[in-house]
Amino acid sequence: MASEGEWPAIGIDLGTTYSCVAVWQNDRVEIIVNDQGNRTTPSYVAFNDKERLVGDAAKNQVARNPTNSIFDAKRLIGMRFSDSLVQNDIKRWPFKVIEGPIDKPMIVVTYKGEEKHFAAEEISSMVIKYMREIAEAYLGTTVSNAVVTVPAYFNDSQRKATKDAGGIAGLNVMRIINEPTAAAICYGFDKVDIGKRNVLIFDLGGGTTDVSLLTIDDCNFEVKAVAGNTRLGGEDFDNRMLKHFVKIFKRDHKVDISGNAKALRRLRTACERAKRILSSTAETTIEVDSLYNGIDFSSIITRAKFAELNMGLFRKSIELVEKCLTDAKMDKSEIHDVVLSGGSSRIPRVQELLQDLFDGKQLNKSINPDEAVAYGAAVHAAKMAGMGNEKVQNIVLLDVIPLSLGVEVLIGDMSVVIPRNTVIPTKMEENYTTTYDYQTSVLFSVYEGERARVIDNNWLGEFNLSPIPAAPKGFAKIKVCFEIDANGILNVSAVEQTTGVNCKITITNYKASLSTQEIHRMVQDAEKYKVEDDEHKKNVRAKEALENYAYKMRNILNGKEIGEKLDTDGKEKIEAAVKQVIHLLEGVQHAEGDDN
Repeated sequence: MASEGEWPAIGIDLGTTYSCVAVWQNDRVEIIVNDQGNRTTPSYVAFNDKERLVGDAAKNQVARNPTNSIFDAKRLIGMRFSDSLVQNDIKRWPFKVIEGPIDKPMIVVTYKGEEKHFAAEEISSMVIKYMREIAEAYLGTTVSNAVVTVPAYFNDSQRKATKDAGGIAGLNVMRIINEPTAAAICYGFDKVDIGKRNVLIFDLGGGTTDVSLLTIDDCNFEVKAVAGNTRLGGEDFDNRMLKHFVKIFKRDHKVDISGNAKALRRLRTACERAKRILSSTAETTIEVDSLYNGIDFSSIITRAKFAELNMGLFRKSIELVEKCLTDAKMDKSEIHDVVLSGGSSRIPRVQELLQDLFDGKQLNKSINPDEAVAYGAAVHAAKMAGMGNEKVQNIVLLDVIPLSLGVEVLIGDMSVVIPRNTVIPTKMEENYTTTYDYQTSVLFSVYEGERARVIDNNWLGEFNLSPIPAAPKGFAKIKVCFEIDANGILNVSAVEQTTGVNCKITITNYKASLSTQEIHRMVQDAEKYKVEDDEHKKNVRAKEALENYAYKMRNILNGKEIGEKLDTDGKEKIEAAVKQVIHLLEGVQHAEGDDN
């Protein structure tokens, strides 16, 4: 059973565009609704002169405050500023991203009149903390433990950064699991007596695409292969549509709005809405009143045109399915079910392409694509906390690493220690030696990727093994050990076997990752923002109470309040009180919560 403090443990699907939280309770998974009554929450954080907003409140005001409304933080987490993918994203975002220390991207906003810089981990932690608060309000107790999901193709630094974001939010992240694996748990959890099945999870979300092929046998979930693209999702489809309508507006009105953040934000919102509508109807109309300089914009978009604009991206997602099948050494005829997950998997043309690949096979739509990942995360959280029924506790989850891991040898070659799609947790070793005479130290550079040259792969970090005995080239015997934990986070150690000199590090991509001191500062900042948020809410409630009081008194004076009878003396006292309250309301923008 769970030790004290572990329950309740929640599952959080931290999405690029929407997030979802769930918990195991009453012998089942419950998706937790937010304070707006919605089962998913926009992954948005916004700042203004008065307050910080998260979720629906942040997204609802983005059109009038685009430069201080942050979304897509998931596309920055664990990344380097100089990365070409980051540079491409920066060009289309209305908010500002600058280069921080050691090539770290930093998001710039104006908050309460001051310029603030935030790492992507901080923004993501604000979303995670909001999901935690939603769960705590629902459960009526403090939540300290969670399982958080990431795209299957997230690399080592992205996984570590996501775990850091959970820590900044005050959570013990018990496990990081892959989104399609969590969706597979949702698919297979309630199925009994169906035998061994090969299942392909096609997870097309707001910002990422993941494909996982699993063999599910009762409570055993064994991942055979994964493929993915962390820069391919629903928002990219929105961008194609947005560019199309910017061109139409320029053609019709001879005005280029591509540099106007507010106009683009309003048009993007209309495009996102149209995309959703086109999943259920053949055509819809994009309408934005006074889009730019008082010009109303209206245009029709058909499902066929939307598909044409995005066909290249759709085909890329299908190519990932083919790659996954190849890596798993499995023919498409051996797949029992093709399961759809992620909101963008609803797009009809994507479904048609997927169905064509599998020779007309009926796609499985048995799980809710918006909630399946959080569902699976909640089941795994219950297992780790020792809660749930026998079926929860019997779950065995065998996931894989998405990219090969190795070290640089000779002059820039990649020596693979752990091949991609190896089941984790795992531990593998390779033997190395010195490359020149009387070498007294060896620098190990660690990479992930599939290319023969390290320059084409992703650098994770490095460490130095020293001192080793000065001897002729090839004399030293060095054993390098790569160990990956259940979160997919890598630890590397090396030992010179003749002397016992050793070195061990946890690879955290320290050029882009947070130091312990930075994480501690961000935790303190998070508490500070919470105090500010609570104070603002208290002040708003106090002002509202004063207003209600003033109106009630005025209604009594005017004889509109039922059951209230006043003598002359009473009326005079109330008139004086009303004048005092109105004077107070006019004098301050927000009444202080401790005013009498």
